[in-house]
Amino acid sequence: MRAQLQQLIDNKTKPMGALGRLEEIALQIGLIQGTARPQLNRPYIVVFAGDHGIAATGLVNPYPQAVTAQMVLNFITGGAAINVFCRQHHLGLTVVDAGVKFDFDAGVFPGKLISQKIGPGTRNYLETEAMSAAEVQKAMEAGKGVVTDLYAGGTNCIGLGEMGIGNTSSAALIMSFVTGITVEECAGRGTGTSDEQLQRKKETLRKAWQLHLPTVTASPDAATILRCVGGFEIAMMTGAYLKAAELKMIVLVDGFITTAAMLLAKQINPAVPDYCFFSHTSGESGHAAMLDHLGAKPLLNLGMRLGEGTGAAMAYPLLQSAIYFLRDMASFQSAGVSKAGSDE
Repeated sequence: MRAQLQQLIDNKTKPMGALGRLEEIALQIGLIQGTARPQLNRPYIVVFAGDHGIAATGLVNPYPQAVTAQMVLNFITGGAAINVFCRQHHLGLTVVDAGVKFDFDAGVFPGKLISQKIGPGTRNYLETEAMSAAEVQKAMEAGKGVVTDLYAGGTNCIGLGEMGIGNTSSAALIMSFVTGITVEECAGRGTGTSDEQLQRKKETLRKAWQLHLPTVTASPDAATILRCVGGFEIAMMTGAYLKAAELKMIVLVDGFITTAAMLLAKQINPAVPDYCFFSHTSGESGHAAMLDHLGAKPLLNLGMRLGEGTGAAMAYPLLQSAIYFLRDMASFQSAGVSKAGSDE
């Protein structure tokens, strides 16, 4: 299949390699779908939302914890950046309550909010483990279920996003435990942190890292890391990645937090990144190192660090362009155009 696709790409009416990364994207999508005429059907962005116990302390976040619920309401009423970009690119959007500290009336927003609440936010990992082993498994299974339902409805392309005040801190701890990079280097500003707040955030995360190091050292697997310092939304995204790869879906990875979940999914199944496109390099300071660890080549670098799946939505049209040229662009033979070095 690889040879067939590469020959098809090379014989389009262009110099070999002239479409750059688009040629790589087309090849990867063709390999995932096993066809020279791939399609992106009913593409969706799924935003997983959850609260973090650490956020109630204010030690790692300038915005109050209540903003998580407020932004979820903004998503389901259509006012956030991700809503704008989904409308622009004709992407479906659904929001999953993975564990927000607020009781939503899901019946008021049918099809826009999926309730999979594990609990009203995780516990404070400065004091104890963020969640139980049972909660980790329940969250991962819930993430798999969301993807399974979308797939059953005809979706074969999915982008993951997140919302959760304090979740850059959880992602930084996950990154540190997986990569071995110091937690201070992994931690960034998140949502609008000042220099003084950033220093306090790093000191706080160092304490959390030291508290959970013995447990993670004894069992450095994804489930243990999630149990110690994860978030319900991060655990659900981990499960979602695993199921999407199993179903051979096209997956768009967004930014820092969604890539942290990818680090964990890759620990469980090293083949998961083969189904993924890394949308962009986030403005969050640790994201570039995270991508380097994965050997990932992001599609965009716009300095974005909003989350919500916005980078995935912005990158989606590149995937469209790649499959359109693969399917619809003429070959040298069909167009009657001479190739370089030919005698015609």
